[in-house]
Amino acid sequence: MPSPQAFISSQASSPKRLLASALGLALLPIAAHAADADAPKEDQAKKLEGVKVDATTVNSTSPKFTAPLLDTPRAVTVIPQAIMQETGAVSLLDALRTVPGITFGAGEGGNPNGDRPFIRGFDSQSSLFIDGVRSSGSQSREVFDIEQIEVTKGPSSAYTGRGSAGGSVNLVTKAPKAQNFVTGSVGVGTDNYRRGTVDWNQAVNDDVAFRLNAMAHENDIPDRNGPDFSRWGIAPSVTFGMKSATSVTLSYYHLQSDDTPDSGLPYNNPFAATSPNAGLNGNGEPIKVPHDTYYGLLKRDFQKQKTDVGSIRLQHDFGGGWLLRNTTVYSRVTNDYIWTQPDDSQGNFLVNGGIWRRNNNRISAVTALTNQTDLTGEFETGAIKHSIATGIEIGNEKTHRSSYSVDPAVNAADTHNTGSIVNGACTRKYGIGAASNYWCTSVLNPNPNDPWSGLISGGLNPVRVTTDTRSAWAFDTATLSEQWLLNLGVRFDNFRTRSTSVTTATNAVATLKNDSNFWNYQAGVIYKPVSNGSIYLSYGTSSNPPGVDAGDGSDAIALSNADLKPETSRNLELGTKWDVLDNRVSLTAAVFRSEKTNARVALTGVRGGPMANVGEQRVDGIELGISGNITAQWQVFAGYTYLDSELVKASPAAPGDQGNQFPNTPKNSATLWTTYAITPALTIGGGAYYMDKVYGNTANTKWVPSYTRFDAMASYEINHNLTLQLNIQNLTNKYYFDKAYASHYATVAPGRSAILSANFKF
Repeated sequence: MPSPQAFISSQASSPKRLLASALGLALLPIAAHAADADAPKEDQAKKLEGVKVDATTVNSTSPKFTAPLLDTPRAVTVIPQAIMQETGAVSLLDALRTVPGITFGAGEGGNPNGDRPFIRGFDSQSSLFIDGVRSSGSQSREVFDIEQIEVTKGPSSAYTGRGSAGGSVNLVTKAPKAQNFVTGSVGVGTDNYRRGTVDWNQAVNDDVAFRLNAMAHENDIPDRNGPDFSRWGIAPSVTFGMKSATSVTLSYYHLQSDDTPDSGLPYNNPFAATSPNAGLNGNGEPIKVPHDTYYGLLKRDFQKQKTDVGSIRLQHDFGGGWLLRNTTVYSRVTNDYIWTQPDDSQGNFLVNGGIWRRNNNRISAVTALTNQTDLTGEFETGAIKHSIATGIEIGNEKTHRSSYSVDPAVNAADTHNTGSIVNGACTRKYGIGAASNYWCTSVLNPNPNDPWSGLISGGLNPVRVTTDTRSAWAFDTATLSEQWLLNLGVRFDNFRTRSTSVTTATNAVATLKNDSNFWNYQAGVIYKPVSNGSIYLSYGTSSNPPGVDAGDGSDAIALSNADLKPETSRNLELGTKWDVLDNRVSLTAAVFRSEKTNARVALTGVRGGPMANVGEQRVDGIELGISGNITAQWQVFAGYTYLDSELVKASPAAPGDQGNQFPNTPKNSATLWTTYAITPALTIGGGAYYMDKVYGNTANTKWVPSYTRFDAMASYEINHNLTLQLNIQNLTNKYYFDKAYASHYATVAPGRSAILSANFKF
């Protein structure tokens, strides 16, 4: 195993300087602890980090939740930092793998290449939040500065505003604390895995604390023969007034990545009866080739992302349970990429053994300025106690996106860069390889190192989108008695979006707009048969206007939907929550129905054609969950979700879809992560993740098969300051797919990998 110094020296220049500086700063307080090295050791049973015999149940940080999660009538899953560390999660996708009922969608065309979770069958790309403030812009999110992740399920616009048809995800960042500590990790592994993190918290005095998180990371994607990840990040924050009634927290976050994206595999496409290849129909699953088959072009493909977020949070405690918070956040997110989509929509795979290296690309920059004020407090009206939360939000988001011109044709007769079945690159006129300038490659023997000499120029078809929101909300949990509670909530949103686009070829300018005002509601009744258990019945709604993504997601405003009303969803849920074993373990169960009653659907089969609010979608489901320490040695974090989805009323352009299953919605999914402390020093753990068959399209003709993946972990505490941790992910090297796109391809999940980390704390 390389030393930490060897690891640091191997990084790119920027990550190298970053991590070296961060570790250098971190070592300052470490020196102060050196004198304590010979102090008597604690009792071995008390040294077990993460193994607790007291209460371990967790709660949400959202001020809109006016009661503990036990008494909140919603299905909410909290992923603590300990679970992320034990499972070896380094991204949002890794972390959400531990929550059943969540899948990830792929990027293509109007869907940018970035985080795109589906919760209970509904696209939640535009329902991601950081510390309760909307996270705008397509991006792939890290977890090095994350304390916990909170997943709220079911239509929940009363809490989060536009979108949230299936739920929302809130990432809680690491804030300064009134104590001194340094933690971090240095890891190496297979597939050139190298990662270093540091988390330094310093109490400057009784009233001021500073915290710095930093990270550098790189790895190849296991068993994929080309794609890789490389990124670094830094997140400093400082709080003034730690012990005062009034405090101010200033924070900044920077993440920068330079990746080679994965191209995935094409579906073995079923062709329409009118297609010249109708007699060669495939079955709709991804083609069967070796796991490491990669159709990308390493000399052409790239993805560069940059995220900068600055925030100011002011907080004042009036006493008597009343707290006022004001948060101002400015962010800028850029996403710049060209990557290969292996396109077999023209039948090359079946006709002549070729794969068309279609390119997807985007140049986007999203800036957002948000000011959010929350007031929480308690009061009584007679015998009824009220816990309330009220707030207002003002936000502005601006998106500028364009695309690349990639190896354009030199004249009208030049079709080397198209995938036409009649005379395209993989058929008669142009062949596989140099004749098509490597736009076409072999199905069975692609060479990702093929040369590339095509001209690439940016600024094609620019689009500018401006989105303004004005919101206000109020929530109340009324304690009617020891057994009965009533939860009520309402939110109003004023949503305005404007889009101006230019078609480069004709200089034609199109201006679109959508103005929407919408109310959303949350209501729930909670019965507590005992103090540590609750049974609830809740109702909640959501609204999804055209342009909900502020111009950089999968639901942009377009000519076909500009004048439409927001889609509306509703959720009816019956659930129960129990904190058992001295509040060490949380048990949850829920049955629910989520409906979208005026979904936007196409009226014709023409892409970009008119749309109307006439669709209807429904999901009936069951969710079960368990988390906590069953004994002092045994920890479990697990869940199961059943989703019965149905397109109740399909598009008039595709009546045959009616009754079909939602895309990206498995009927059954289950996750399990468990650890057991064999000795005070040695802990072993393992994970199992099951996902049912998933369809990529509403016609249910493109799909990826079910899978079960296993992970393993072992950690050994050398001393109080240093623990070694070994993670083996995808233990059996399962060949499966973790993203399914509607038309062309599915993303291959990484193969087996092993990572050895040295986790330190002082």
